[in-house]
Amino acid sequence: MKLKIFTFLIIAIFGAASQAQEIEWMSMNEALDAQKENPKSIFMDAYTSWCGPCKMLDSNTFSNKDLAQYVNKHFYAVKFNAEGPEEIEYKDRVFKNPKYDAERSGRNSTHEFASAMRISGYPTMVFFDQKGEMIAPVVGYRTPEQLEIFLKLFAGDEYKKFTSQEDFTEYRENFKGEFTN
Repeated sequence: MKLKIFTFLIIAIFGAASQAQEIEWMSMNEALDAQKENPKSIFMDAYTSWCGPCKMLDSNTFSNKDLAQYVNKHFYAVKFNAEGPEEIEYKDRVFKNPKYDAERSGRNSTHEFASAMRISGYPTMVFFDQKGEMIAPVVGYRTPEQLEIFLKLFAGDEYKKFTSQEDFTEYRENFKGEFTN
C-alpha cells in the first residue's frame, strides 16, 4: 500500500513539473485595464486564423516553457486576431472591424486597430510600454531563441539606451540567450 502511494506521489510530482507553462493570454482591453492597476509592458501577438506561421508560433514558440514563464512575468500577453470582430478602446478611440464577415472562411477584412498599428504581415508581435504606448513591431515567425532578444529588450527600458543601429547591433552581438527547448 505504501509503495502504491509513493509511486502515485512521484508520478504526480514529476507530471506537474513536466507540464508546459502556458502564456496567460488576454484581450487588449483587459491588458490596458490591468495596466491601470499594475503598470507592465504589453506583448501582443497579432495573428490571423489562416496564417500558417501564426500557428507555428503557437505550437513551436509560445509553448516554450522558458518563454511562457518570461512573458507571464514581464508582460501582459495579448492575443489579437487582426481580422477579427473585437472592439478595442485605445487612446480615447474605439477600433472595430466594420467589414468583418463571420460567415467568411479564410481571409477577412483587416481590423482598424491592425491598420492603425500599420501591421501588414502576419504574424506580427507588437510591444507596448507600461503606459500603453506602442514601442515596436516584430514581423514574422521567430523561434523561442530568436524572440528572446526582443522580449528582454522591451521588457524593461533597455531599448531606450539605443541611439543608433550600431547600438542594437552591439547589443545583439553580446546577447546571451537563456531559453532552452
